[in-house]
Amino acid sequence: MIKRKIYNYLRNFFEKENKALLVTGARQVGKTFAIREVGKMCFQHFVEFNFVEEPKYKAVFAEPTKAKALLLRLSALANRKLIPGQTLIFFDEVQECPEVATAIKFLVDEGSFRYVLSGSLLGVELKDLRSVPVGYMAEKEMTPLDFEEFAMALGMSDEVMEHLHNCYETRQPVDSVVHEKMMELLRLFLVIGGMPAVVAKYLATNNMQMVRSEQESILQFYRKDIAKYDNDNKLYIKEIFEMIPSELNAKNKRFILKSLKDGAKFDRYKNSFLWHADAGVALPTYNVEEPRIPLKLNEQRNLFKLFLNDVGLLAFLYSPSFQSNIILGEVNGNYGAIFENFAAQELHSHGYPLYYFNSKKQGELDFVIEHECKVLPIEIKSGKNYKRHNALSNVMNNPDYAMKEAVVFTSSNVEIQGNILYLPVYLLMYLRPKELANPIFVFRPM
Repeated sequence: MIKRKIYNYLRNFFEKENKALLVTGARQVGKTFAIREVGKMCFQHFVEFNFVEEPKYKAVFAEPTKAKALLLRLSALANRKLIPGQTLIFFDEVQECPEVATAIKFLVDEGSFRYVLSGSLLGVELKDLRSVPVGYMAEKEMTPLDFEEFAMALGMSDEVMEHLHNCYETRQPVDSVVHEKMMELLRLFLVIGGMPAVVAKYLATNNMQMVRSEQESILQFYRKDIAKYDNDNKLYIKEIFEMIPSELNAKNKRFILKSLKDGAKFDRYKNSFLWHADAGVALPTYNVEEPRIPLKLNEQRNLFKLFLNDVGLLAFLYSPSFQSNIILGEVNGNYGAIFENFAAQELHSHGYPLYYFNSKKQGELDFVIEHECKVLPIEIKSGKNYKRHNALSNVMNNPDYAMKEAVVFTSSNVEIQGNILYLPVYLLMYLRPKELANPIFVFRPM
């Protein structure tokens, strides 16, 4: 079994919270499997209602009623007894039963059972679920495996992972043998990605043809989801999805609307772009006018890049030979888009909103994030000339921004030059938001 970090989150949530939990995320990231595994470990009784496999379950919520009547109906349809205080009830594929959004508040308030919900395309089709009062339901996004989970799944030892984490914290070079092994593992991740079924297929077979077959299956699921969407927009949604690889391979990687249609205006196609983000298929990365905190206030919604939610799927869309060249460490290829997609995927999985900075005077920074209460500029370099970064130097030398430090992620080992930290790109797995060291107390008048 591939171990996922969300298992600990789910276990802690079920032990400490009394709310319902909504697990969101793109199709095929492993939501249902994780909930089943942890639910059965944490509760004596686990009961699942899948609204796709058993449409009859929708009748439970067909008309508004009180919690007691809802539970009577659920107990009649359940395949096992519902024991108060010992049962986790799992509503899966809830996009097929929007009425759950109305009912969950009353079920939680009644208090006999615990509830967890999940499904596909929740961001697109079931936005009203997020309107449930905060006191009744929490939300947790699940992503594909990040690189740390991937490394552990492929058997990297705890000792090596501890060494890597220590090198990240102390800014000391990684052992040369370990460094080469981690770069080899990273190249494999760039091709396989973090979709659990794809990783499992690789672990079981070591066969890249079967890995590609699994990736193709996931992409076909995404295309079917697009085909089911709004008839007025689905053609644009499909075209945007198919254009992501080529747009990322363009010089500035920014999504250019004229590539979609001459004279296209953002306002007209905004919902088609948002579909990909809401469905969890793509990761929008917005330009900021100035690299200043808070970045959200400087966000330009009409200037953005679209990364795929999984770097392995992106590599698949390029070509089999492209995948082979990455694995073999071919040095003459253009891997900038793949490396940046990996970075976007890692940063997103760690909870960072994604931004980049571009100005005519200073150039473009691949990413800017809010880290430890300041802006951290990030550059991703796949080639040997990783110390050539004019835009980064311009921003770092600008007294108006007063940047303390920047990070360049490369294929080389740890190095520091002035206020620029060079790190191997695989150490992105340890760039994470840190919780406040001391709690903040707010005193209110009595």
